[in-house]
Amino acid sequence: MKIEIHEQVVGSRLDKVLADLTSLSRSQANEAIKDGMVLVNHQVKKAKYAVQLGDCITYQLPEEKEVAYVAENLPLDIIYEDNHVAVVNKPQGMVVHPSAGHVSGTLVNALLYHIKDLSTINGVVRPGIVHRIDKDTSGLLMIAKNDQAHQALANELKEKKSHRQYLALVHGNLPNDRGVIEAPIGRSDKDRKKQAVTAKGKEAVTRFQVLERFGDYTLVSVVLETGRTHQIRVHMAYIGHPVAGDPLYGPRKTFKGQGQFLHAQTLGFTHPVTSDFLTFETDVPEIFKETLDKLRSSNQ
Repeated sequence: MKIEIHEQVVGSRLDKVLADLTSLSRSQANEAIKDGMVLVNHQVKKAKYAVQLGDCITYQLPEEKEVAYVAENLPLDIIYEDNHVAVVNKPQGMVVHPSAGHVSGTLVNALLYHIKDLSTINGVVRPGIVHRIDKDTSGLLMIAKNDQAHQALANELKEKKSHRQYLALVHGNLPNDRGVIEAPIGRSDKDRKKQAVTAKGKEAVTRFQVLERFGDYTLVSVVLETGRTHQIRVHMAYIGHPVAGDPLYGPRKTFKGQGQFLHAQTLGFTHPVTSDFLTFETDVPEIFKETLDKLRSSNQ
């Protein structure tokens, strides 16, 4: 693959430019440079090389290793199941599908043990997975048990006809009781691990409604119209009210917990065979309940 250097990045380090302009992380860029997989004007350069206007950088992406997956007898809260779909309540702290850093203990490992028949559209690493939520976000996910159901559910998500409502505890006292955040989201230029509101991003729409106010914190109901990575976390931080406990987009010092206080509480979708609109709801995790109880007590 090829990159031509423009004025904005002239003088920057080669590894930084590669990370900023490609899907590679900074560490992956460094490894690729060390392995001779990156050439500048057909020559090998060091990571600290300062790129020049007109430089032509060519690189090869490292081969992805296929992650092995196995069925694991992990606890799984199955809210609903029939021959075509299932709805599960993912606990906080569980990764949805295997990856290089998480080859076991994921929701997929549990699904393979408890449900067996799963759609194959997303391959062997993500069987049955129609949509995802973050590791430290708890709550409801729809699961497809065959490819026909998967396609129907995915189309409904794309057409914004499914219903996904979250509960979020956020920092600060929101000035309005309800609102709509319309701001495009894409990968951050400053930190490749983060998403950010950026003109180069994809359309993202989040609706929120205040449920309770606690002075320094607010409990909100959030409805997603789009499904961008980290959407609620990014949008709430963007308006100055990051999700409490969020290690990536919020203050470091907050309530004790396992990550952001964000819960996928309500899920609604059209059944791919019966055409009935199904709605499911689940309560927040115990740590979320305890935190709300403390806030209510301190605000009496």
